[in-house]
Amino acid sequence: MTDRVANRVLDHIRGQQSLLISLLRDLVVAESPSAEPAVHERARHVFMSALIELGWHAVEAGPVDGPRHVYARPAARERRAPIQLVIGHYDTVWPVGTVADRPFTVDDNIIRGPGVFDMKGGLVQLVLAIKTMQDLGLRPDVLPVVFVNADEEIGSRTSTRYIRALAQTASRALVLEPALGDDGALKTERKGIGRFTVTVHGKAAHAGLDPTGGASAILELSHVIQKLFAMNDPDSGVTINVGTIDGGVQPNVIAPHSTAVVDVRVPTVAEGDRIEKLIHGLQPETPGVRLRVEGAIGRPSMEPTPRNEALWEQARSLAAELGLDIGRAKVGGGSDGNTTSQYTATLDGLGAVGHGAHAPHEFLYIDKTLERAALLTLLLLAAPTDGVALEAAG
Repeated sequence: MTDRVANRVLDHIRGQQSLLISLLRDLVVAESPSAEPAVHERARHVFMSALIELGWHAVEAGPVDGPRHVYARPAARERRAPIQLVIGHYDTVWPVGTVADRPFTVDDNIIRGPGVFDMKGGLVQLVLAIKTMQDLGLRPDVLPVVFVNADEEIGSRTSTRYIRALAQTASRALVLEPALGDDGALKTERKGIGRFTVTVHGKAAHAGLDPTGGASAILELSHVIQKLFAMNDPDSGVTINVGTIDGGVQPNVIAPHSTAVVDVRVPTVAEGDRIEKLIHGLQPETPGVRLRVEGAIGRPSMEPTPRNEALWEQARSLAAELGLDIGRAKVGGGSDGNTTSQYTATLDGLGAVGHGAHAPHEFLYIDKTLERAALLTLLLLAAPTDGVALEAAG
């Protein structure tokens, strides 16, 4: 890559501001809450149509009666050509009707609206990057393929198997989740995330007539909760939270059952394995009760592996060619980058620059988001790094 190419890309991207605004407006107005896949068709059509107009092949994947995901690639391609994977999602946390209360607005350099930052802005950046490469006659060394899912905000339950399969064949994965903060730090580390349910089976008895005849599931759950919180180690990055509890029948009945739902965040895959074993190894203290533990670390940690570090350094170098000084960040939330990182070099946070993910004040900066579209373009054009190739060979 040369400074001349970088400048051409940046100038062209900046000239696409009207497309950024119009396509993003169409995507935001087409609301797509994760829990309501039946209403996703319009948003999916907007995105797929934008790619098809650029000569791409785009198809749907996923359960017929559930979330429908988008797989896309250039229509013209060489068979068995090496690929790079671009990952995004078009679902949002916002229910249908939110856009009526918080409509899409453009105010000078700021765009507001539900989903503009997380992460429909990132999808528009991808379209701008593809259009820029075509308009400037620039061809990537590695074939880009795109997977945009419809259930990322609820754990990618039906899409992870597709993402895992694609990541295993890709030289790298570029994740269009939003950047972090005003400076737009890229995300090079993410904690692993687990969800566990602990169910306690006790024995009911009359609390007044037969107080010793039962076995309290609530009493046992109190012991379990203490053990779970004792596993917390904030200094190392392990956090465990009992988020909800339930149990019992009536105040005058010894509780025959109780449950707790637990959120777990871990900094490394090894810590995830350790905590998972500890939770599944919980033993009851109250005589006459039985524990059932369900769950696992569903999204393993995204760690600073050699291949991830090499990709980060490449991105930083390309950003410098654009006149950008980018930083990096470690975050507690998970993404599909957690999955791809287990199989290939991954860089996350390449999407919009702004604030307010999952918050009512959600917005993005137009100028900085256009700059990140230029960075995405350069990354798509770049050859795989030596560090990636060496680790893949190993």
